[in-house]
Order: sequence, then structure tokens, then C-alpha cells
Amino acid sequence: MAAAATMAAAARELVLRAGASDMEEEEGPLEGGPGLQEPLQLGELDITSDEFILDEVDVHIQANLEDELVKEALKTGVDLRHYSKQVELELQQIEQKSIRDYIQESENIASLHNQITACDAVLERMEQMLGAFQSDLSSISSEIRTLQEQSGAMNIRLRNRQAVRGKLGELVDGLVVPSALVTAILEAPVTEPRFLEQLQELDAKAAAVREQEARGTAACADVRGVLDRLRIKAVTKIREFILQKIYSFRKPMTNYQIPQTALLKYRFFYQFLLGNERATAKEIRDEYVETLSKIYLSYYRSYLGRLMKVQYEEVAEKDDLMGVEDTAKKGFFSKPSLRSRNTIFTLGTRGSVISPTELEAPILVPHTAQRGEQRYPFEALFRSQHYALLDNSCREYLFICEFFVVSGSAAQDLFHAVMGRTLSMTLKHLESYLTDCYDAIAVFLCIHIVLRFRNIAAKRDVPALDRYWEQVLALLWPRFELILEMNIQSVRSTDPQRLGGLDTRPHYITRRYAEFSSALVSINQTIPNERTMQLLGQLQVEVENFVLRVAAEFSSRKEQLVFLINNYDMMLGVLMERAADDSKEVESFQQLLNARTQEFIEELLSPPFGGLVAFVKEAEALIERGQAERLRGEEARVTQLIRGFGSSWKSSVESLSQDVMRSFTNFKNGTSIIQGALTQLIQLYHRFHRVLSQPQLRALPARAELINIHHLMVELKKHKPNF
Repeated sequence: MAAAATMAAAARELVLRAGASDMEEEEGPLEGGPGLQEPLQLGELDITSDEFILDEVDVHIQANLEDELVKEALKTGVDLRHYSKQVELELQQIEQKSIRDYIQESENIASLHNQITACDAVLERMEQMLGAFQSDLSSISSEIRTLQEQSGAMNIRLRNRQAVRGKLGELVDGLVVPSALVTAILEAPVTEPRFLEQLQELDAKAAAVREQEARGTAACADVRGVLDRLRIKAVTKIREFILQKIYSFRKPMTNYQIPQTALLKYRFFYQFLLGNERATAKEIRDEYVETLSKIYLSYYRSYLGRLMKVQYEEVAEKDDLMGVEDTAKKGFFSKPSLRSRNTIFTLGTRGSVISPTELEAPILVPHTAQRGEQRYPFEALFRSQHYALLDNSCREYLFICEFFVVSGSAAQDLFHAVMGRTLSMTLKHLESYLTDCYDAIAVFLCIHIVLRFRNIAAKRDVPALDRYWEQVLALLWPRFELILEMNIQSVRSTDPQRLGGLDTRPHYITRRYAEFSSALVSINQTIPNERTMQLLGQLQVEVENFVLRVAAEFSSRKEQLVFLINNYDMMLGVLMERAADDSKEVESFQQLLNARTQEFIEELLSPPFGGLVAFVKEAEALIERGQAERLRGEEARVTQLIRGFGSSWKSSVESLSQDVMRSFTNFKNGTSIIQGALTQLIQLYHRFHRVLSQPQLRALPARAELINIHHLMVELKKHKPNF
């Protein structure tokens, strides 16, 4: 109760202070009236200041007059003194009411006070407990930091010990020689897998000991003697094994490739020797080079000798040239010539030797060919020989790189040490053969065989034969060019008068050229060579000159043209069978044939229709110059031409057709010439009609006897031969 009385007294004092404060302000805000709850804001008015400005006072007065409370007070006309007393009375009533409320709630307030006091005590105890916890945590964190520092130090010591243990373990493992290694090296055969495994282990230990000795490790002295004895024993066993394998290559009738392939399984043996006993490694390599060099030389010398026995007996000789006549006689002691020189200028099926399927076909077996009495041209023997050389060389090079652990120039040097004598023997044999070789097609095919084999070696990544291919080409190209130049010279120096009787049919020299040129062009299209095209161009010029020289031997121009057309047509036909249609040779002979064919048609039409041709040309010239009046004096001539053409054109055309078909060996060519002649005849008669349609000749009575141009075309079609 005392607490309640105290709180009530305090509340009363607060209310009285609030009321007294309000009463002291006589000019204070109006409170208690309706709508006048907010105090009046008059701003800061200081009329005693020297800086008082009337303008600002007016502004404040105006602002206060606009206030809602002021407006409401002025509007209702409230008396401020009465209003103040009313407010005081109301405050006293409120005070009494508040006191009664506090007295009614005094018990609750006292209970609240007791609860707050109890809470303060609880909070004080909690504060003490938290303080104790805080001090405990501070001590724990310091202990944790101490433990962390101790743990870090222990981890560092552990890592250091583990590192030392690892190094020592590696050192001990590298130096300790297990009994399994000793047993395998001393007792196991070299072909057993465990010998190879322990040999690799021995090699690793020897390398480790050498490394530790370089670092000054004293423990190496304890195992050096054991490792040296094991190394000597392993080297001895490996040397005997590899040399035995190499010696087995020398046995007669032995396929050396089988033990050579088996030797690859033990290529680590040579690596071991190379790292531990270089003198023995060099001995084995030298023995291998010496043995394989003799084997390859013996094999290829024997194979080459037996291979040349299955070559065709009839080969081209120095007199078998393009410009040499077939009737040329030889001396009493000379060898019989080829049965037909045309065979050395014809490609036939020989070109198949450079086809993809034939190029890498199995090599020829001489004794099988001899048993079957089979014979082959030189290019087939050359392909077989060099394909065997290519295959064995690629295999040998790859074996050397893998077994002897070499690459680059060192591998090529070792390869040439093995194959050098064989390659030199092959080059000497080729050089000897080419000295008496006059078969240009065979040499050219050999060139293209080498070019293709060089590409195959490049695809197999075997550069060791590059130098050999260049040497072979250096022998083949000059010989090929020499044979071509000899043929060019033979055609250039040929005297047509020494060739016997003249004939308008295609000449055998031009036929030789056509076959020969088409053969070289078809081969050269696969891998073009500019020098070859230049030589063929020279040969073509000489053949064209030769044809003109022979044609000049005929007395009549007509026979000359028949001879030229027959030869050009034959050469063009042969070239188009093998060469591309857009080749220079085809285009050149096509132009020559067209020009001579047109000239021959004019020559063919001249005897029966020469007068008509001459008149049409003269009349067209007069009309073009504007002298058509001069045609009036040609009426008799025109009449004779009209009647002569009408009476003889059928027989003339028939005779013309028969003459053409007798003159040309190629019926297709003869047919095209007849068709061209008849077409030109129709065009000539059509021009004749246009001349007669001029005013000067329009009234000519003989015009009625002219043959209708369409009728003439129908009749001429009946004379066109069909083949």
C-alpha cells in the first residue's frame, strides 16, 4: 500500500506540474476547444533585437493567422481567460481520476515491482555464471592454441621422418640385391620371361648405384661387386644368345625374316648391352651388319640373275628406231631384228604394270616362270625386283630403328651399312642394262614405277631409300631422253625416196609415231613431266615434216591430200584412244585434218563442177563491186552451166562417192568427206540460184531448167553412204 501511495503521489505531482506550466503561459495555445488540439506556432519573435525587421514580423503574423486553430478561435470568439479556467478544471478532474486508477492498480503494480526485483536477482546470477563461462572459455582457447602449435610441430616432424624414410627406402631398395634376381640371372635361360624381368631390375639397380656413387653414397661399395658379377654374367648370356640368332641367318635355305622377327621380342637385351657394355653392343651390331649385308647381296644377286632369264628374247636394238624402214638389210654377222618393229612402239597391256593392283602384286618367281615357259618385258622384271627391294628395305629399316634404338641420320647410316652393297650392285646392273637398251616405253614405265615406289616408301615413313630412288632416276631419265632423241633424229634423216613404192594409205612410220606418242602421253598423264612433253613436241614436228616430205613425192595434189588425210586421221584416231581429248597432240592433228579435208573437198569438186564454182565466185565478186550489169554478157555461159549441171550432176556425184571410198582406208572418215562434199555442193548450187535471181539474169529462158534446190537435197541424200 505504501508503494501504491507513493506512485499515486508521484502521478499527482506530474499532473500538477503540467497544469501549472500551461497556466503560466497567458498567451499560450488554446486547448480544450473543439478542433484546437495543436499548439499555435508563432515562430521566433524577438522584438528587442536590433536586427528586428518589420517585414519578417508581417510574414510571421500572416503565417499564424493562416493556422487552423487561430482561425477557429477568431471565428468562434472564445474568451481566453474563461477557456483557461475550464482547462484547469478539466485537469483537476483528470488528476482525480488518474489517482483513483493508480489506487485500484496498486496491488498489481506492487506485484510487478516484486517480479521485476526477482528478475533482477535472476539476471544478476546469470551474469555471474556467464562471467565464469567467459573466463573458462578464455582459458580453453589458450589451451587450444597451445595444442594447435604442438600438432603443427608434430606434423612437420612426421613429414620429415616420412621423407627421410622414403629416401632411405628408395636407397635401400635400389641397393639391395634380392635372391630372385641373382637366381634368375645365373640360372634361368634368356628366353624365359623371368630372366627378362630380372634383367630389367638389374639394369635399374645398376643405374641407381651409378647415380648414388656420383653423389658419394658409401653404401654403394657393399653391392658394387655383386652387381658387376651379375652384369658380366647377363652380358655373357645375352651375347651368346643374340650371336646365335644372327648366325642362324647364315644357314642355307633359311628364311632369315623368322628369327629376325623373333629377335624383336628381346630388343631390351641390346638396350641393356648399350647401357652396360658398349663394346659388346658394338660387336653384336657389327656382326649383324656383316651377316645381313652378305645375305641381302647374295639373295639379290641370285634373284636378279634368275629374273633376267625370263625376259623376252626379242628386245629392241639400236637399229630399231622409228625412222628405220622395215626393209633395211643387216650384215651377215648381225643379229636378227625384231619380227615387227611396231611392237616396241606399242603400249598394249604393258601399261598395266603401273596400275595400283599390279604395282604391289607379289613378286615374280623365276623358276616357276621358267617351268611354265613364261616371258616378261623388262619393266615387269624391274617392278618385281624393286618391289622386293622396297618391301625388304622398309622392313629392315623399321627393324633397325626398333632393335638398335636409333633414329634420323643414325638409322639411315646403319641402314646403308646393311643394304649399301646390295643397292650398289642393283645400280650397277641397271646401268649395264641401260647401256644397250633402246626400248623407250620400257624405260619410261620404269621411271613411273620408281616414282610410285618412292611415294609408297614416303607413306611408310621410310626415308632411307630416297637417295637410291634419285640415283635410279638419274640413270633412267638420261637414257629415256637419249632414245627419244635418237628416234627424233631417225625421223628427221629419213629419205622418202628410200622407202620403196609410194602408197596413199597410212605410212608405217606415222603409225609407229601414233602408237608411241599415245603410249607416252597416256603414261605421262598420271604424273606429268614437262621435259617429256617437250621431247614429244619435237618428235611431232619431225613426223609432220616427214609426212609432208612423203606427200611431196606424189605427182598430183589430190593424191598428196589423200595421203595427208589418211595419215592425219590414223594418228588422230590412235591418240584419241589413249590420250585425253584436250591434249596438245589431239588438237594439233585435228586442225591439220580439218584443213586438209576442206582442201580435198574443193579439189574433189573441181573437175565436175569447176566451171560452176568459177562462175559463182566471179559473179559474186561483180555483184559485191556493184558491176552486176556485166552479167548480161554471160547469158550463153550461164545457159551452158545450167544444162551441163542438170545432165551430169548425178553421174558426177556417184563417181565422186566411189572415188572417195576407194581413196580412204577409214570408212568413217570417207563418209564424213562425202557428206562434206555434198553439203558444199548444195551450198554452191544455192549460191548459183541467188546469182541467177539478179535482174540482169532473171529473164534468162534457161532458168526454167534449174533444178529445185529441195529436190537436189533429197536426191543427194540417196548418195550418202551409211556404215
